[in-house]
Amino acid sequence: MEQHVPAVHATVDEVEKLAELFSQTADPTRLKVLLFLLGGEQCVCAISEQLDVSVSAVSHQLRRLRTGGLICRRKQGRHVYYTLADDHVRILISVGLEHIRE
Repeated sequence: MEQHVPAVHATVDEVEKLAELFSQTADPTRLKVLLFLLGGEQCVCAISEQLDVSVSAVSHQLRRLRTGGLICRRKQGRHVYYTLADDHVRILISVGLEHIRE
């Protein structure tokens, strides 16, 4: 017997915000940054080295991710450290990865 599942309703504003969220993760470099940050807090230099991308390019992508609410930063002296914004971002990336691996 097939069970009917009601559709999830969202406001126009929620749909636009969700589309923006997914557009933030659509860029391969930003996605690599998010995947790297799954391992924990990192500085720009470590992200740049891991991704083999210039510090300025990484900084640009980090700015986009921070503006999009996907990451947070913490300043310590001259260094800036980045982490995923919250567990929702961790789950989103982890579940997406799990989905494409099936």
